[in-house]
Amino acid sequence: MIIVQAYLSKDQKSPFHDWFSTLPVAAALKVSTALARLESGNTSNIKWFDGLGEYRINWGPGYRVYLIQEGKRLILLFGGGTKSGQTADIKRARTLIADYKSEKKRKT
Repeated sequence: MIIVQAYLSKDQKSPFHDWFSTLPVAAALKVSTALARLESGNTSNIKWFDGLGEYRINWGPGYRVYLIQEGKRLILLFGGGTKSGQTADIKRARTLIADYKSEKKRKT
């Protein structure tokens, strides 16, 4: 089993939940199903590059969820988008991941 949770910024905001809350109902259901699959250990739809995971949902405009995995049991969600906004979404996710890692280092 894998724990899936949304990244929270220093001000306790979740970019993933901000994005998720804007989705149409049918898309939210697809994303929720993807998260349930991740929690059960099914990571087969993730494409990894430079430590960033892109979970691909091949439905509608091609939804994407951006994440990292820490250890074997934890996945942190950094945001989402569609194939058409992929470049900007990846850039934003990388910025959030860098913030997360620097804050984590600072706390240790």
